[in-house]
Amino acid sequence: MAAHPVSPLAPKSYPDLPAIEGVRFATAEAGIKYKNRTDVLLMAFDEGTVAAGVLTRSKCSSAAVDWCRANLPGGRARGLVVNSGNANAFTGIKGKDSVQQTAQIAAEALGCSTDQIFLASTGVIGEPLDASKFAGVLDETATRMAATPWIDPAKAIMTTDTYPKLSGAVLEIDGVEVKINGIAKGSGMIAPDMATMLSFVVTDMPIAADVLQALLVKHNQTSFNAITVDSDTSTSDTLLAFATGKAQVEPILSLDDPRAEIFGQALSDVLFELAIHVVRDGEGATKQVSVHVEGAVSDQSAFRVAKAIADSPLVKTAIAGEDANWGRVVMAVGKAGEPADRDKLTIRFGDLVVARNGERATGYDEAATSAYMKGEELELTVSLGLGDGAATVYTCDLTHGYITINGDYRS
Repeated sequence: MAAHPVSPLAPKSYPDLPAIEGVRFATAEAGIKYKNRTDVLLMAFDEGTVAAGVLTRSKCSSAAVDWCRANLPGGRARGLVVNSGNANAFTGIKGKDSVQQTAQIAAEALGCSTDQIFLASTGVIGEPLDASKFAGVLDETATRMAATPWIDPAKAIMTTDTYPKLSGAVLEIDGVEVKINGIAKGSGMIAPDMATMLSFVVTDMPIAADVLQALLVKHNQTSFNAITVDSDTSTSDTLLAFATGKAQVEPILSLDDPRAEIFGQALSDVLFELAIHVVRDGEGATKQVSVHVEGAVSDQSAFRVAKAIADSPLVKTAIAGEDANWGRVVMAVGKAGEPADRDKLTIRFGDLVVARNGERATGYDEAATSAYMKGEELELTVSLGLGDGAATVYTCDLTHGYITINGDYRS
């Protein structure tokens, strides 16, 4: 099966996200790798915008990730530059010089200091990124910025993605409308150990940088950190949030403020929808799969078991082949290195119990289970029978399309 030009799980339409006061953007073609498509995004934020972020824990992180890590403690942002086609990872001193030069060009274009510029790069690893390609491009891009349409930046950051990923929320706080918009990219090399490949969220909520940071870390755990396409953590994983503070409402200065919970839930919804889009655009994917583990000794243990199942190539290829091979689920539970009792294990595909108490379930219906496996959205539940721990990890199937995309990605 070849890879689809557009994922069969792609949305039928895209949200028309509203303008957010204090943020403008434009995209450009710099010819970094792709021809005849936008590959650079420049975003500008008004004075006073605060920044928060979570970055990859990969020990081989990219130069752009290192740059963001250095600037995040300042908690302030005036600009964001994102390029696709080259990850600027594993590029040594050249990579460091490249981000410094890119930030300098962007800072001059936007009239701010480099410590308020954030950078993200995605694409091929190991190829030096020529920052001079940004020189004329960012200056020109800065002259034609607008507050919409948000689908443009979503498209400019794509690599092997087959569709742009957008999500937004509008909520009411103290009678005032507050907006959150988010975009993401990601399709392969997805098993985030902090965030997703690249995701950028903007809000007009007045909020302290440390509160935004805490909410981002918390809700990242049940969104981007709860997905896997191929078990590989990227060198470039970056999730950044920017708050312009333009909404006419009292600022949230502490997590004890009850409004932090309300805002946090809306932020969580946006992050979760973006993360699910990444799974649904998994390279070669034809099915979205939710792996639920319950009855574990702790939530952390449940997560590790769910991740072992969701990461398993054998489980994922069985799902691609619409084969109700629950023996592979048993295998994945057993190898997870977490407390499990074979004779207490129950496995369900959807509502269908396929195994109970360590053996095939009485009344197991092969025809009904095979019919269930033909669906586009599948749920797989494992009950360990040991405690109250529970977790969910979201993944997709593994098809020949994945090999097609990755076999010649660099060359």
